[in-house]
Amino acid sequence: MPRQPMSSVDAAWLHMEKPTNLMMINGFFLFDGEVEFERFKATIENRLVGRFSRFRKRVVESGLILRSPHWETDAGFDINAHIHRVALPAPGDEAALYDMISDLSGMPLDFSKPPWQYHLIEGYGPGTVAFYRLHHCIADGIALMQVMLSMCDTTPDAAQPLPRAARPPAGPLDGVFNLINFASHALETTRKLTGMVIQEGLETLAHPSHIWELTRNTASYGQALARLTLLPTDTKTLFKGKLGVSKRVAWSAPFGLDEVKALGKASGASLNDVMLSVVTGGLRGYMLEREVDPAGQTIKAMMPVNLRAPAKALKELGNYFGLVVPTLPLGEADPVTRLNFINQDMTAIKETPEAVVALAILQAMGSAPTEIEELGIAFFTSKTSAVITNVPGPTEQLYFGGRAIRTVMGWVPQGGDIGMGVSIFSYAGQVVVGIITDEGLVRDPQRIIHHLHTEYGRLREALLNPAPVEVEGPQTKSAAIYCQATTKSGNPCRLRAQAGSEFCHIHNK
Repeated sequence: MPRQPMSSVDAAWLHMEKPTNLMMINGFFLFDGEVEFERFKATIENRLVGRFSRFRKRVVESGLILRSPHWETDAGFDINAHIHRVALPAPGDEAALYDMISDLSGMPLDFSKPPWQYHLIEGYGPGTVAFYRLHHCIADGIALMQVMLSMCDTTPDAAQPLPRAARPPAGPLDGVFNLINFASHALETTRKLTGMVIQEGLETLAHPSHIWELTRNTASYGQALARLTLLPTDTKTLFKGKLGVSKRVAWSAPFGLDEVKALGKASGASLNDVMLSVVTGGLRGYMLEREVDPAGQTIKAMMPVNLRAPAKALKELGNYFGLVVPTLPLGEADPVTRLNFINQDMTAIKETPEAVVALAILQAMGSAPTEIEELGIAFFTSKTSAVITNVPGPTEQLYFGGRAIRTVMGWVPQGGDIGMGVSIFSYAGQVVVGIITDEGLVRDPQRIIHHLHTEYGRLREALLNPAPVEVEGPQTKSAAIYCQATTKSGNPCRLRAQAGSEFCHIHNK
């Protein structure tokens, strides 16, 4: 049976898997209304399995000292082993969906089969949910998102795929015609989805010619390597500690893409910087809610950076990205100052070849003996507390199996002892943030989402609706800006006061 060697980077992600941190890319599409299951399954069989051979292949370890795994076609491949139909328990609300997706996210896959699966979740009040799970060794998040979107249509009345049993016998030129049809569909989709970009906010860094020009400079290459290897172990906070097998997920309500861009324009920052600062504010708010003082604290995050040429995204799966390590200033209370800090940090990172150096490290780790690889993974993941990814999607409405896709969401895998993943997705004029946490560290990530929305509002108010400066006199008195309460630890509360009150949403009860 033909075998395809696995690249060293793909092998690195494969071998990062452990029971407490599965290397799975999890996500979902939320559809309007009910979805016909057989059409859903036929669409995946034709447009995913039929187009991308890797989804018919399983992982086989070689058993050699250097552990060079390979891909092998699954002779007993059965689409029904990968696509499941499940009912959401009553009452079918968002809390029930949180619980089901959290439970599924902590379940390992069967590696005797190709490492992916879909769950069509029915009974959810707002619509039907297609929850997908794909192992990171198949491809990186950018490539997999483009694969997922390539199964979609730009109109609801696109041709319905035939089940495999209904196909006519293959002719000698069918392979050629299939290739032409696929290329035509891909080109049409690409033409229409003009909003698809690879990594907004990191476009300078992600441009291959810029990257390789930077790497020609030996000094900058060495400095980037030194920075990555000499980073200290990350700060001990609520978000870092011993991991378990149970995970929890949450996601935000959508933010308007145009408004997020306006915030970036008003501050001279990118969309990525804006959302990164909002996420940081959400983490800070969660710490304050738990009565943990974030003053002076920072944490570091791993952020994937796409290094793949756009034309190769659908031709070559696998992992073609590097990593950069931004600093998140949890101790900064002011939303504008926080954004400026992150913008300056990311601007400095973009001028280094850090992402390419990280890719080289991953390649070396994937080729190393087991013991060396495990030490390397533990060494680098100890330096960060989260993985944060930004995945820009198409700007217009998409359809899958005739149904409109209302929301696109996903969660990035972490690795090592990293217990939190944050994903920023944009689609059809909206931006959504998803968080996955280790249940033992953060049992209620929806509270982080709550504070994230609060911090977004503060940033919007400061940048787009700045309050007039009032001068106190005998006839005037400024309203309280920050909560006037004192926390249980004896420190003044640093949350913003609610409108018409001297207290924040926590102390105004």
